[in-house]
Amino acid sequence: MRPLALLPLAVALAACTPSSPTASAPPPSSQVAPPASSASGGALDARALAAAHWRLTGAVDAAGVRIGALFPASDAPLQLDFTGDRISVGGGCNRMTGPYTLVGERLEVGALAQTKKFCGGGALMAADEAIAARLADAGTRVRGDGDTLVLTTSGGDRLTFTGTPTAATRHGGTGERVFLEVAPQRVPCPHAMIPDHRCLHVRELPFDADGLRQGEGEWQFLYQEIEGYTHTPGVRNVLRLDRYEVADPPADGSSIAYVLDMVVESETVAP
Repeated sequence: MRPLALLPLAVALAACTPSSPTASAPPPSSQVAPPASSASGGALDARALAAAHWRLTGAVDAAGVRIGALFPASDAPLQLDFTGDRISVGGGCNRMTGPYTLVGERLEVGALAQTKKFCGGGALMAADEAIAARLADAGTRVRGDGDTLVLTTSGGDRLTFTGTPTAATRHGGTGERVFLEVAPQRVPCPHAMIPDHRCLHVRELPFDADGLRQGEGEWQFLYQEIEGYTHTPGVRNVLRLDRYEVADPPADGSSIAYVLDMVVESETVAP
């Protein structure tokens, strides 16, 4: 599959019907880099924090009692991400983001802005309030040990996060931003090793420097999967992705990795 061009930050969705695919078959699978340690023992710096997605795996108060409000769903833990001088929080009802600084081991988090989704006033919204309160605590301290991050509040609450390396960490650099439209159905695609293989059917959506859409690319086979994206048959999506070159891919792997940044727009399409 030919490389896709670098694109700006805006996207508009246009309805269209997939044409006949024309791409030749690349290697059948993508390379996934192994996990790597993201934090050294003791005090951390911004670079170590930004190297991983930090998912909450444990939380107890000063008496050792589990803080249930911080675990609204067993399959979607609260997550902290650090980019530059910003912290973002996901996994609750709303996405929250704001400035942060490290002063030694002290984590100072500024006012958090958040999206305006309403989740019925239940556990997800309670989780937002619970994590925001602990991040706002002026006495919160942070320490790291390997892939573990521990936040301790002035009141003795202890929050433990496990780090998963970010795509930039695993691939050794910043990805190239691209937008792809994914057709609602997978399509048959020739494969030397897998009979009756079906690929994602995708096309590039290019934009100019002002963020205006400049038509669309040709429909192509995408033999590999997109990291972080689960395709639902019958749903057409526009995705904002980061594309990385894979250093030393295996013989049966792709030299390019696609990582989902966000789903820009979705539409259910009748068969």
